[in-house]
Amino acid sequence: MRNASLDRRILAITVPAFAALICEPLMLMADTAIVGHLGRAELAALGAASTILSTVVGLCVFLAYGSTATVARHQGAGDERRALEAALGGVWLALLIGMALGTLAALTARPLGAALASSDRVADLTADYLLVAAASIPAVLLVLAATGALRGVLDLRTPLVVMIIANVLNVVLTVALVYGADLGMRGAALGLVLAQWAAALALVGQVIRRSRHTHASARLRWPDVARAGRDGVPLLLRTLSLRAVLLLATLVAAGFGDASLAAHQIATTIVMLLAFALDAFAIAAQTLTGHSLGAGDAEETREVTRRVIAWGFGFGLAAGVLLAVSAPWVARAFSPDADVRAAAVPALLIVAAIQPLSGVVFVLDGVLIGAGDGVYLAWAGLVALLIYAPVALWIRETDAGFTWLWGAYALFQATRWVTLWVRQRGDRWLVLGAAR
Repeated sequence: MRNASLDRRILAITVPAFAALICEPLMLMADTAIVGHLGRAELAALGAASTILSTVVGLCVFLAYGSTATVARHQGAGDERRALEAALGGVWLALLIGMALGTLAALTARPLGAALASSDRVADLTADYLLVAAASIPAVLLVLAATGALRGVLDLRTPLVVMIIANVLNVVLTVALVYGADLGMRGAALGLVLAQWAAALALVGQVIRRSRHTHASARLRWPDVARAGRDGVPLLLRTLSLRAVLLLATLVAAGFGDASLAAHQIATTIVMLLAFALDAFAIAAQTLTGHSLGAGDAEETREVTRRVIAWGFGFGLAAGVLLAVSAPWVARAFSPDADVRAAAVPALLIVAAIQPLSGVVFVLDGVLIGAGDGVYLAWAGLVALLIYAPVALWIRETDAGFTWLWGAYALFQATRWVTLWVRQRGDRWLVLGAAR
């Protein structure tokens, strides 16, 4: 009976979290479809600009994770006012970082466009898009911080509703600005900016409304901002190690030729798709772990950990079996090229084989983030990178082949599993109370 109740709580967080998570890629898909009708150069420019923007946002995801863990701890301890003050500290941090990164993106739009573009026209279009879209960066970071805070107080509905509305608004505005106002790429960027700021204002407004009910101050409080920054640094380092692995893998795959690079994109796309679902379970793990630790309940925390591990493993197993059976058709759906498919299928089979392990890795990551164990996660990420990188470079130097590169990725995930599993078996991360 207790497991059934806990499972319902896990799914009550996981399902809306997953729906909210896929809203961001759906927004990009809509923009791709709209801009794609402008021409090949415009679509290429959107791809280059989106790579820059997604990298910036990806590195700042700690704003969501850090807010969820900190807010959930205080909420679990029954101190809702402190929870909201911590949430607002994260929101202020997001605004300050977002303004700095947005300004930097605008100032470097032309050299960045030139570096990633395949022609002078694409470079100009990329710069045009980035100059406008840079204004969306503070909004996106505010969305991350506010969403993380609302998850911490178990409000999953508001971020979901807001992001659905933002997606619809983005489509309407982008079509109107690109075709109705004939603004081209700048119109597409402006549609994104307006939709993201609408989402940011709605979510931050909800956090502020909650803070007023608890008499928490919405003013800029530097101690809360500094605390959010300190908590975020280890999670940023963890994210950097993951990004480094993806970058290195792409560079090695490119060395094996066009077919291997194309196959690598297929396998990476599938990994990212599965990651959205596993991330939703990780968010449930973050939230419930933070609440139980804040409430001082070590036994409940252990039970949460056991159940989310079971869910992560079970989902990973089901996804792995489905992918293994469908791998040839998945490869065919992405490419008609026989050489690309021949390279992609073995990689997809490796991805399928490690999905149960990946499921456990994702949820344990969430558990330890919820516990505020970011420093350990940063070191664990560095260890996994230091094991992966020499193997990937050896594969490149010996020309071992593309399939071996994905074998190295399996080693990377196995290393992460070992480091996270060993940690959760101990007690050092089980720090009870409102503050770690």
